[in-house]
Amino acid sequence: MKRWLLACLMATVPALAAAQAYPGKAIRWIVPVPPGGPADLLARAVGQKLSEALGQPVLIDNKAGAGANLGIELAAKSPADGYTLVVVPAGNAVITPHIFPNLPYDVFRDLVPVTLLASVDNVLVVPFGTKARSVRELVEIARAQPGKLSFASPGVGSQPHVAGEMLKSMARIDMLHVPYKGMAPAMNDLLGGQVNAMFLSISSALSNVQAGKLHALGVASLKRSPAAPDLPTIAEQGFPAFEAVSWYALMAPAGTPADVIDKLAAEAGRALKAPDVRERLRVLGADPGGMPPEALAAMIRREFAAAGELVRRQGIRAE
Repeated sequence: MKRWLLACLMATVPALAAAQAYPGKAIRWIVPVPPGGPADLLARAVGQKLSEALGQPVLIDNKAGAGANLGIELAAKSPADGYTLVVVPAGNAVITPHIFPNLPYDVFRDLVPVTLLASVDNVLVVPFGTKARSVRELVEIARAQPGKLSFASPGVGSQPHVAGEMLKSMARIDMLHVPYKGMAPAMNDLLGGQVNAMFLSISSALSNVQAGKLHALGVASLKRSPAAPDLPTIAEQGFPAFEAVSWYALMAPAGTPADVIDKLAAEAGRALKAPDVRERLRVLGADPGGMPPEALAAMIRREFAAAGELVRRQGIRAE
C-alpha cells in the first residue's frame, strides 16, 4: 500500500511542477488581422505587460486572411498547452458563424475564453458633402428615397455590415449594402462619396471628421464616448436599444489547463489596469476589459443568440 501511495505521489509531482513552472518558454499570440488595427495594437500593449509579468517573451504573430478566420483557425488547431493565444474580434465570434456555417473551427467547441481585452465604440459617419447632420436626418432621407442610399462595409458579416442592418431594421428603412474586400477600399469609396454611410471605429471616425472628410452622426453605444462627449448616441436619437460595439476577446485552444487560463486572465487583467496601457487604449477610443473567463463565455453566448436572430430577420447571407 505504501509503495502504491508513493508511486501515485511521484506521478503527480511532474504535473504539479509543470503547472507551477508555466510559462517555461515563449508564448505565441496570434493576431488574425494585419498590423496597425485595434486588435493588433491591443495585443501589443497587453502582450508587453504579460511578458514582463510572466518572465517569458510574448510574440505577436499577425496571421491575416479570410476575414480573420485564417488566424483563428490556426489557433483553434494549436496544442492546448497555454503557449498559443489568439485575439478573436466580436464579429468572428458571434456573427460570422451564422453566415458561414462551414467554418473550419467552432468558437464554442475549439476555443476557450481567457478575458475581454477591450470594447471599441463605433460611429455612424457620412461623407462631408452629405446633407444629413444627424441619424434622424439620414433616416428621413432614406425613407424619402427607398433603396437609393447605400452603406459600406469591409465584408459580409463584418461588424459594420451588421450595424447597418440593425439600423435598417430599427428605422424601417431600405438602404443598399455595399460589401468590400477589406476596410481600405470601403474607406476610399466612402471618402469619395461613392457610398452614403458607414460604421467606423471611433478613432478612425474622429480622425477623418477632424480632417474635414466625414461627418459623424451618432455613437453606436448606449452611452456617449469619452472620446467624443458632445456626439450623441444613436440611442438618444430615437432608437433606444441601438448598440453595435466592437470588442476583442483573448482566447486559447480548448483543453488549455484551467490553472493556466486563470493565470493568463489574472495577468491580462492587471495589464489592462496599467496607466500606460489605459492611455494607449484611450487613444484608440477603447474601453479596457478584464472580464473573467466565465463572464466572457456568457457574454459571447448571449450576443451569439442575438446576432443569429438579426441575421435571420434581415436575410443576411454569404454573397
